[in-house]
Formats: sequence, structure tokens, C-alpha cells
Amino acid sequence: MDRTFENTNRKDGVQTPFYLPQADECALFEAAYANNLPLLLKGPTGCGKTRFVSHMAAKLGKKLYTVACHDDLSAADLIGRYLLKGGETVWVDGPLTRAVREGAICYLDEVVEARKDVTVVLHPLTDDRRILPIDRTGEELEAAPGFMLVASYNPGYQNILKTLKPSTRQRFLAMEFGFPAFDQEVEIVMRESGLTQSRTELLVRLAGKLRALKGQDLEEGISTRLIVYAATMIEKGMPVERAVQSAMIEPLTDDDDVKLGLNDLVTAVIG
Repeated sequence: MDRTFENTNRKDGVQTPFYLPQADECALFEAAYANNLPLLLKGPTGCGKTRFVSHMAAKLGKKLYTVACHDDLSAADLIGRYLLKGGETVWVDGPLTRAVREGAICYLDEVVEARKDVTVVLHPLTDDRRILPIDRTGEELEAAPGFMLVASYNPGYQNILKTLKPSTRQRFLAMEFGFPAFDQEVEIVMRESGLTQSRTELLVRLAGKLRALKGQDLEEGISTRLIVYAATMIEKGMPVERAVQSAMIEPLTDDDDVKLGLNDLVTAVIG
């Protein structure tokens, strides 16, 4: 029997992004926010960390600045810089500075991918000072009420050169994310894609088999996001075999021999 889902809305009528809690993570986030504590989310790619932060920001009625961290992201990208505008040199705040000024939430996704000077900037914001020094302007901003710093990373994917130092990790509350339990993941994929329960269960069962290969033939287990992609294409009329190939096999590996083995697994699970 198929299920139906209702949108979650705030009191002001704004729709809150769908998120299905797995444990007490929503309560922990709310407690961190209420007590001005920074929060670190740890878990594999595509397990729902970013959606969780979006959901909680909307639920709390907070503006959210999301920064996708990468190798070239510097402290200046977060804080701001002087730019030429109309023949004048003007200071332009970065996303972290805007969040500090406005009392918003700043989410640094995959923070360990950023340059090392980024974590140094975060330190005075993650203790009882809650300040952001801006050397270029001489300002020392005190975080406005409601400001919250949230960061995430995938500890299973990092090497020794890309990990958070203990001195940084121990400035955050932290919670571990994993892939949802079978029934929860079925519900999430159904809600996101509109696919029927029986067909969704097959995809989630296949994902479980693929995740069991992590560390053997695969570097990473398949994400919930990719299951949603496959389910969405199937629901829109794409043949199951093609949808699974493009969303659940090809993104995982470039090795032809590994893909051949994965396709045998698909045949055994889905037929």
C-alpha cells in the first residue's frame, strides 16, 4: 500500500524542507542553537547532512548561508574583501561575516576541504568570545544574537592531510550521521521521488548490497541522494535498468570490471 506525505510548514506559511529524523538530532540541534554552541556534523556523502541543516534553519525561522568548501576556499572568501564598484573601492562582506552581523546560521559543508587559514578564523567564533576579527577593516565583530556556526565533513573519506585538528574538533558539539535504516530510507525516497513503496524497497535493498562493498570494490557506499535520483527517473517513466545504471552504478566507479560485478548484483536483486 502506498503512503502519502504532507508538506511541513512553519507558522508563517513558509515550507520547511522535508527531513525524516533518525534519532534525536533535531533536539540536539535546537539545544546547540539555544545555547550558542557550534555544531559539527560527521558522516558519509549524501546521507542527509545538508538537508538536515536546511530543515532546521527553516524550522527555527533562521536565514541560512551555505558554503560548499573546496581546495581554493580561503578565509577571505568567508570574511570578505575590498572590490572595485563604480570606480570606488568598497568592502563586501563574505557569507560568514553576513551571518555574524545578521544573527543567521552559517553552514560550512565539507569544511576540511578548505584551506588551513579558514579554521583559524573560526576559532574565536567557536568559544565564549563569539567574535570575528576582520583585519582588513580593523573591525572586531561580536556575533549577533541567533548566530550559529555549523560545519560538516566526511571522516571516512579524508586522508591524513585533510582532517580537522583536535584543537578545532573540540570546539564543537558533534553528531554522527549515517545512512537511514531500511524503513526510514524507503520513506525518504518515496517522499522525494513519488515512486511506489514496492519499487522503492527494491532500490533501497540494492543500495544496501552496494554499501556492503565499500572498502572492497568501492571507495564509497551509495548515497541516499543517488537512490532518490534513480527512483525519480523510474517514476517519470525511465526503464528500471537504465535508471539504476545511470544513477546507482556509473557514479560509483569507472572500472569496467567492477561495473560488471555491480551489474550482476543488480540482476540478482532486481531481476
